[in-house]
Order: sequence, then C-alpha cells, then structure tokens
Amino acid sequence: MSTTVMILVIAAVFIGALMRATFGFGEAVVSMPLLALMPIDLHTAISLIGLAGLTVAVLTVSTGWRHIDRPALIRLAIATVIGIPAGLVLVKFAPAIVITVALGTFLIVYGIYSLAKPFLTSQAQPPRLTKPAWALPFGFAAGMLGSAYNFNGVPVVVYGTIRRFEPERFRGTLQAHFLISGVMVVVGQALGGLWSGELFILYGLSLPVILIATLMGIFIHRRIPNHKFERYVFMLIILLGMLLLV
Repeated sequence: MSTTVMILVIAAVFIGALMRATFGFGEAVVSMPLLALMPIDLHTAISLIGLAGLTVAVLTVSTGWRHIDRPALIRLAIATVIGIPAGLVLVKFAPAIVITVALGTFLIVYGIYSLAKPFLTSQAQPPRLTKPAWALPFGFAAGMLGSAYNFNGVPVVVYGTIRRFEPERFRGTLQAHFLISGVMVVVGQALGGLWSGELFILYGLSLPVILIATLMGIFIHRRIPNHKFERYVFMLIILLGMLLLV
C-alpha cells in the first residue's frame, strides 16, 4: 500500500470520527463511501470503521457518562440483543436494496418533515414517545437492521430525536448504545475472520487522528447552541437518507 493511499485512508477515518464525536452518529455514512473509492479490501475498510467507531465511543462515553439516559439505554441495549437473531432471518428474505431504499426514503421524509414542522405550527412541540416501553421497538429494530445490514444507528438516532433529548443527553446516550453494540460488532468481525495485518497497521496509524478528531468534536459539540443542534441533526438525517439511496 502506497503512502498516498495510507494518508487518504487516515483522512477518511478522521472525517468520520469528527462527525461521530460532534453529533454522536454518522461516521460510517461519511467514511465508508470515501474508503470504497480507495484500493483497499472492503472487509478491511468495514473493520477499520468498526474499530474507529468503537474507539470514539469509548472516549466520548468516558467524558460524557453523566448525561446518559441510563433507563433508556438499558432498554435499548436489551432490545438490540434480542433483535440481532431477527436480523439474520430478515437478511435471508428481504433484499438489501429494498431495505436500503425504504430506509433512505423514510429518513429523507422524516428529516424534511422535522425541519419544516416548526414553520407549520407556532406551538412548541413537547417530547413524544416518553413512555419507557417505546425504547424497546427502536432497540429491537436497531439490532435487527444492525445484524442484517449494518444500519443499527438509524433507529436509535430517530428515537433520540423523537424523545427530543437535549444535545448532551442525545449524544451521550447514543454513544453509550454504540459502545455496547460496537463491542458486539467488533467481536463478530474478529470471529468472522475479517481482521488482517493490514487492518492493524491502518488502525495504528489512524489512532492519533481519531484522538484528535474526538477532542475536536467534543470542543465543537459544546459550542453548538441547543436550538441549532437539533436542526443540524435533522439535516444529517436527510443526508444519511440520500447517501443510502445513492
């Protein structure tokens, strides 16, 4: 692997880690399309993003654990584990293209609707789905879509926006959930034989920029006003939907 390719891989990991540390999600959406353009093995790219995401989750949870909604996290995590076997069944019967198009369309519509809603009504919108049991179907969907198509973040992000978590709680709870699911994903990748010597070289070279991106993301996150943070999240959801369709 040439030095130029290594630098480009590290840059892609940095951008994704910065996105994840700032908003709590979106690193795979940013990094994977970039890595797919480079001459590296797809399994190596997937495993690299898995390790990078897990590293960011560990760092951000260690600095923001006070803001985690623990009851919601526990329910999400339990339901996610239960949903994993369902995803293995789903992948056998539902083509990936169908699920991808459906999710992409849903995210675009949901994001546009959420951005436009404040202009359609003058009343402040209270949090929705506040009953604890609502975390279960979203967690189940995260496990199912995660094990089948690696889309475990989508239901959790939607749940956080519907609950209207404040930025610190939104980011902290998502990162804690991604930490739990990330451990399972990384272990699965290792047991599935996706790890290689090239992976460890790229991860070792990327680790310093992951740390820098995490610190930068925390710095940026703390300076985003609450009312703008929610708007940015919905814009990212729309972007995620568009990338899924593409």
